[in-house]
Amino acid sequence: MTTAMVEAKASGKRRGPGRPKDDQAVREVILDQAELAFAEHGFAGTKVRDIARAAGVNQNMIRYYFGTKDELFDAVYRRHGGVISRGRHERLDALLADDGRPTVPQLIHAYLKPQWDMKYSGPGGAAFVRLQARLHAEPAEYALRLRREVYDDSLRRYIQALSEALPGIPREVISVRMAFLVGTYMFMLNDLGRLNDLTDGQIGEPGRNEMLRQLVLFLTAGLTAPLE
Repeated sequence: MTTAMVEAKASGKRRGPGRPKDDQAVREVILDQAELAFAEHGFAGTKVRDIARAAGVNQNMIRYYFGTKDELFDAVYRRHGGVISRGRHERLDALLADDGRPTVPQLIHAYLKPQWDMKYSGPGGAAFVRLQARLHAEPAEYALRLRREVYDDSLRRYIQALSEALPGIPREVISVRMAFLVGTYMFMLNDLGRLNDLTDGQIGEPGRNEMLRQLVLFLTAGLTAPLE
């Protein structure tokens, strides 16, 4: 899509055939490049002109589709964050439909798997995982708003399901332990290389499925730990 085409659209001229498809394709290219840039440099360190150059568009086109840099960042975060959140809802629905009484390991695995799959889905997925980690360095109010909008509905459902699977542990304790769970898996997704440092190089390249299995075992022990 050329600059002239965008200007024609902005002025209210009639779309040509196939334009909606072109619009979506350009939006996706911009989002892809923005995701890589924000993951690499953070919000403050990313320049819109660099995203435009990488996407092969001009800055006016980015403003036309997304508005401000803040709004572009929000769109980037919601795109893949929404995929993760929907995956969590779907996996929980499947567990509840099966027999209605999922175990703690099953619930933890269902919660982690969409994020784990995102990490290994390609450059964009890996970039989004790095972007999530970088979000902790952004202003607290901004970071909390995005995480709440994208993840809180699914998180509350898992806390409820875990409360039913662990009737002897108060819901507020499970909520705190879920915060520990999130911090642990985010660290592991972003710092797998430290495993070899801590084991003097004995582990080698950890397998993706084995790492997830070990993480589920570890987190299950934490969530089910005695109160005292």
